[in-house]
Amino acid sequence: MDNLRLILAAQRNEITEHQVYKRLAQRASNTNKKVLEAMAADELKHYGILKGVSKREMQPNALKVWWYGLLARTFGLAFGLRCMERGEQYAEKIYTQLAGQSPRFMVLLRDEQRHEKELLNMLSDQRLEYASSVVLGINDAWVELTGALAGLTLALRNSKMIAIIAFITGLAASLSMAASEYLRSKEEGEHDKDRNPLTSAAYTGTAYVFTVLLLISPYIFLRNVFAALAAMLSIGVLIIAGYTSYIAVAKDIKFWRRFTEMVIIAMTVTLISFAVGSFVRFYFGIEA
Repeated sequence: MDNLRLILAAQRNEITEHQVYKRLAQRASNTNKKVLEAMAADELKHYGILKGVSKREMQPNALKVWWYGLLARTFGLAFGLRCMERGEQYAEKIYTQLAGQSPRFMVLLRDEQRHEKELLNMLSDQRLEYASSVVLGINDAWVELTGALAGLTLALRNSKMIAIIAFITGLAASLSMAASEYLRSKEEGEHDKDRNPLTSAAYTGTAYVFTVLLLISPYIFLRNVFAALAAMLSIGVLIIAGYTSYIAVAKDIKFWRRFTEMVIIAMTVTLISFAVGSFVRFYFGIEA
């Protein structure tokens, strides 16, 4: 009975993932469509093998089909399917437990491992292709604006004035950064024909402006500039954590190393700028 429960759980997991791949394949094109169809066929084959053992029909988990489909359509195929493949670790454990009883379970185990290592790496995902442009926009806005806001906070101590100056500075910097990314991508385009310079510039500029708006928002709603500074730093850390989590899942890399590195850089710049602001305020005798 314990083995039957394991088999039925794995069987439902296989038919659920078959439905996810099948539905995504219907919306995909070119290489992605072929890869997703191959993955859907594999999952259906796995379901058939398990059905031959359990002698039962299983229905897919409709909620999971909807959820993983939504993740893939919203955040990209790589992110949505990596999230789902992480759930397959449970299936791998089941097949490992059952592998000693029948060779067919060893076949299933090898196929599950092959999915993650081979098929997912074949998917083309525009969001990941331009991930470096998004990182450039977020990281530059985070590092530059946290430093500027820290300096302005101590030098001016006027939340509305700080927000206005930071917004103008950030907007100008975003246009400059987008232009630089366009030129850089255009130069690299000779070697990478799939990368559109205008798209790269749009990703960088949009990420920069979005980050600027989030970072200056505490200065709009809070009158106490030091409370706004603390809130701004917290929002900055959350932005980095959120995007780093996305990249870590989509590219299957370690989270903490990249996150720690970005936060340390930004906080170092912030402390230096805060010290400069303190010096400016003292040297020029600026009063709140």
